[in-house]
Formats: sequence, C-alpha cells, structure tokens
Amino acid sequence: MMQLNYKQNGDYLIPEMGLTEQEQKPLGKYGMMRRKYLEENRSGLYTRMILNGTLMEHLQEIESTAQTRLETIMESLKKQNGVTEDLKATNQMAWVARMNSLKNQAEEMIFSELIFT
Repeated sequence: MMQLNYKQNGDYLIPEMGLTEQEQKPLGKYGMMRRKYLEENRSGLYTRMILNGTLMEHLQEIESTAQTRLETIMESLKKQNGVTEDLKATNQMAWVARMNSLKNQAEEMIFSELIFT
C-alpha cells in the first residue's frame, strides 16, 4: 500500500502526491484510443481501474502490444501482397498506396482485438 506524506499549509494538511514513473510516460495513439473507449463505453471498468491505480499500466500494456502486433501484421501482409523494396524503388506512389492500405487493414485488426473489446 502506498504511504502518503502530508505537508502543513495554513490550517490544512495537503497530501504530497506525484505521478508514478509509469504515469509519467506519454501514451501513444493506441493507448489514448483505449482510454477514450473505456471512458465512453465501459465507464464502470474505467472508474475501477482509476481507483485501483491500474489504468496507466493497462494503457501502457495495450500501447506496447498494439505496436508489436502492428509490426508483425504489417510484415505478414507485405509478404502476402508482394509489397517489396523493389516496388518502392520502381514505383513509389504504388508502394505508398499499398502500404497505406495494408496499414489500414492491420489497424482494423488491432482495433477489433485490443482497443474496442
């Protein structure tokens, strides 16, 4: 359990609270999306996680897992669809269009698996 220290401010005792090391790390795209989803659609779980002090840990875990999944899925999709460095060298616009399409596909999978569940 966390030990709180207090400081005297006039007639009041004010708790000396700060952010934990994990809470100081910035959230990425997927962590922020998960937080917004929990806040808007799963408010009971969101509140419970805040009160337990597990929300930031959960969001950091989602962010890390989503980034790893994105890299893995993108490599797999690139191989399946023949998106190579040769294509990038010969036709950059086609390569960019295909990569954007593959990233959208990969993100849809991540959203359904991790973010919006």
